[in-house]
Amino acid sequence: RQSIPHQTRNANQVKDIAKGGYVLQDCNSLLPDVILIATGSEVELAVSAAKQLMDSGKQVRVVSMPSTDNFDRQDAEYRLRVLPEKVTARVAIEAGVSAIWYKYVGSTGEVVGIDSFGESAPADVVFKYFGFTVASVIKAAERVMATNSR
Repeated sequence: RQSIPHQTRNANQVKDIAKGGYVLQDCNSLLPDVILIATGSEVELAVSAAKQLMDSGKQVRVVSMPSTDNFDRQDAEYRLRVLPEKVTARVAIEAGVSAIWYKYVGSTGEVVGIDSFGESAPADVVFKYFGFTVASVIKAAERVMATNSR
């Protein structure tokens, strides 16, 4: 198993895991400047990037999405509470194929993903090679915030 920090969740968040996607960390604004969407071990990257972005004055929401199938089955009201339409600055982080994530980030969002295979090295080396770093997530977030307005 990967050695990643445990994400603390409240009772409602634990319940919402079954819905396939939920707000793990939110900001002080009704509409965040950017939404970071991640699954699995990439949630830690999203949380770390969100902290740095928030420290620089940005309003950031982190959405954990362990099951896109379950999330898609939820009613529109729930899905829009998690991913408000008005927030078009979105970045998905997935150490796998990126195509599915464009459904959630839209045509103006970005996906930090891997669309090739065959690299072999320790995980931290491969992640850095493919841009799975906090710095890469922050740069993607800054790009989508610069090109998307509320």
